Amino acid sequence: MSEALLPLALALLATGAVAGLMAGLLGVGGGIVIVPVLFQVLALMEVDDSVRMHLAVGTSLAVIIPTSLMSARAHWRRGAVDVGLLRRLGPWVFAGVVVGSIVGGQVSGAVLQAVFAGVALLVALYMVWGREGQSLRPGLPPTPWRQLIGLGIGGLSVMMGIGGGTLSVPILSLCGIAIRHAVATAAVIGVIIGLPGALGFILAGQGETALPAYSLGYANLLGVALIAPTSILLAPQGARLAHSISPRWLRYAFAAFLLLTSIRMFIGLGG
Repeated sequence: MSEALLPLALALLATGAVAGLMAGLLGVGGGIVIVPVLFQVLALMEVDDSVRMHLAVGTSLAVIIPTSLMSARAHWRRGAVDVGLLRRLGPWVFAGVVVGSIVGGQVSGAVLQAVFAGVALLVALYMVWGREGQSLRPGLPPTPWRQLIGLGIGGLSVMMGIGGGTLSVPILSLCGIAIRHAVATAAVIGVIIGLPGALGFILAGQGETALPAYSLGYANLLGVALIAPTSILLAPQGARLAHSISPRWLRYAFAAFLLLTSIRMFIGLGG
């Protein structure tokens, strides 16, 4: 590895470590942590502004593939995945991913930044004021709202570079789905988002000349190789630490992280 790549490799390892620790500590998917951290790391590495957000999103989606597969497999073995729910929602999530991948690959980085910042702000507010076990209705709503929910989860998630958990779990919980089944089903949704989403961003970035070394379209292979195993390795450490902290304060910590991330990205848009 050349000396020019060594700082990038170390920064990517650090990104994976931070993402793993925070994912384990806060109980969230790595994407919601990887994207903002990687976005800042790429800025420090002086990656061109025109591709920085696309690269952070695409790399995160590629990282989500192995982590979601592992999580989904574990939940499936325990019988926690709601297959009926997945059949009703999954195809529409996939359709949303296809649309979101096409749109995300074509719009500017500022648009992706605004989408991430806006949704992160909403999730932060939910984490502060939402109540555990709170539901608005028993089960998913009827047509066409169910389809719109699936399209929204898929489209927004792929444009943010996140898996199913950040949006799916709160939405499914509000629809009266038990948290155990919501988390397990969201893990499978993460696979539905990660695979086609990463492929879409890889294709969208073909021919882009401003990308750093080892990039395959808008996915940096070096980033995937270093972030994925490091985040998987550090996640259990964060989970152990979580048991010594109040769940209420964990929610506030997650909300604070998302709020700061949202503010920073909104400020970046005005810069």
